[in-house]
This record gives sequence, C-alpha cells and structure tokens, in this order.
Amino acid sequence: MRLLGLDLGSATIGVAVSDPLGLTAQGVTTLRRRTHREDMAELKRLVDEFGAEAFVLGLPLNLDGSRGPAVDKAESFADHLRREFALPVYFQDERLTTVAAHKTLLENDTGRKKRRQVVDKLAAVFILQTYLDNPNTTK
Repeated sequence: MRLLGLDLGSATIGVAVSDPLGLTAQGVTTLRRRTHREDMAELKRLVDEFGAEAFVLGLPLNLDGSRGPAVDKAESFADHLRREFALPVYFQDERLTTVAAHKTLLENDTGRKKRRQVVDKLAAVFILQTYLDNPNTTK
C-alpha cells in the first residue's frame, strides 16, 4: 500500500511517498500553502499520481508529549483529508523531525537557500519512514 507522508506547516506542506511495498519513504515536494481548495487540489493530484491509499500526517506534540494548539490544527486538517479523499489518515509523532532534517542537511553541506526549499520535504520523509519502521502501525 502506498502512503503519502505529510509535514503540515502554516506556510508549506512537505510531502513524501512510500514505495509500493511500504518499506521506504522518498521525498516528493514541498507545497506552498494557498487556499484550502488549492491545497486539496494539489494533494489530489499527488494521490492520483502515486496511487496513494492513505495519509500519514505528522502530529506536532510538544517536547514533553503534551498536546498544544498545533495538534488541534493537524487533527482538523486530517478531518478535511478524510472528507475530501475518503482515505484513512494515520498520525505519526513528529517531534524533532524538522530539527533532524536541518541537521541532516547541514551535515551534507547543503546551502541555506537549498535547505529552506527542502527541509519540509525531508521532514515528511522522516515522519513517513518512522511510521513505516514501526511494527505496530497499520500498513
């Protein structure tokens, strides 16, 4: 089953996709958020292009594991995805994924401008790969 991993931000959505066997995650793109309708149209294009059967959405818990306002936004976005696509939405704890993405890019001597362009996509890869690597997740 192919999954789309999403790193939801206020300005962008990082997108990753699993391979058909659900073993590895690859970065796809970073969508610049516009209107709800345009965001959903772009995601629909990606769902159709990759034949995705579910979403894995990063759940932005606080570092101590508590829920903050960002969790409510993610859950609301998940509700929109379910209504729009009639596909399952799974959550994956995304704590420190953006930090890990920045660290990875710095270790690879990626320039500042390029880091800004790809950090959300790489965070989506980390979210999706963590989900895929967890033996207790639905796949």
